[in-house]
Amino acid sequence: MKNHRSRKRIALLVLCAIFFLTGTSCQQASQNPTVNVYNWGEYIDKELLTRFEEETGIRVVYSTFTTNEDMYVKIKNGGSIYDVVVPSEYMIQRMIRENLLRPLRWDRIPNRAVVDEEYMHQSYDPEQKYSAPYFWGTLGIVYNKTLVSEPVDSWGMLWNQKYERNIIMLDSSRDSLGIALKRLGYSMNSRDPRELQEAKALLAAQYPLVYAYLVDQTKDLMKNGEAAMAVMYSGDALDALSENEDLAYVVPKEGSNIWFDAMVIPANAQNPEAAEAFINFMLRPENAAQNAAYVGYSLPSSKARDLLDQQMKSSPVAYPPKSLLRKLEVFEDPGAFVRVYDDLWQEVKNQ
Repeated sequence: MKNHRSRKRIALLVLCAIFFLTGTSCQQASQNPTVNVYNWGEYIDKELLTRFEEETGIRVVYSTFTTNEDMYVKIKNGGSIYDVVVPSEYMIQRMIRENLLRPLRWDRIPNRAVVDEEYMHQSYDPEQKYSAPYFWGTLGIVYNKTLVSEPVDSWGMLWNQKYERNIIMLDSSRDSLGIALKRLGYSMNSRDPRELQEAKALLAAQYPLVYAYLVDQTKDLMKNGEAAMAVMYSGDALDALSENEDLAYVVPKEGSNIWFDAMVIPANAQNPEAAEAFINFMLRPENAAQNAAYVGYSLPSSKARDLLDQQMKSSPVAYPPKSLLRKLEVFEDPGAFVRVYDDLWQEVKNQ
């Protein structure tokens, strides 16, 4: 037995020496299969990552991004290799067009069956070939009822001079320009240069009123009563409202964005089987419900929604009436025109 252990140890040392010469670590050689997940900040219950590892033996390497554009640059440049990424609809559309995604093998993802049909075959992935729905939601205004005296039902409130330096906008070209376009009566997907210049001018006029352009930090600021109004996604809004009874959420009457985030596998993924196992795990109703209870966003599965507590599954913030949803727009990929959006947004912020 002792000699056997010695031989085993010598073999391992030789193997490690080979790995050292080829640039691979001995530790890597002994690791379990790995899935590299790239997701939005604060967008998963990390207990689920531990449970996935325990159930499958697949190790999760988890990292986050702040915007679709940041994520896209990393995937496009190929500098970082991820197995599962969670972009929004317009970015998925772009990544499909640029051949950056790998088709899903649905036979390996049987929990697809629990996703409601109304969330499948959307315009960004009409054949449902590349994406598995994760969450959806709306864009609106969270306001503090103790600081705002007027009714909040319009995007125009974000230009009310009474709330100078008390308004938080999203640091997002598509969302912020989209809001200005909606206020002007245009589509959030406009490619009309004149309409976009009007939207930019409107945001430039608003600039002196803005406390900050933020994304993830907004929720805590509103919870703490540090601003009168903020543009927020519905899930963040629901979380903020649950911790501060002075807050309310509204989708303005001009209409807004309904967004969809979905799980995809990059074309250069090194562990597609592990990626499909992870996607299947996250679609399982009890896991999806736990994730939604933690994150606050809306589920694309009735079976999962039924597992939520009564307050959450009946919340008009998370699950607004169909009459409201019909007034909302889905962002579309603007193609090369995205540079126009980005340039206009930078001009607003660089005043």
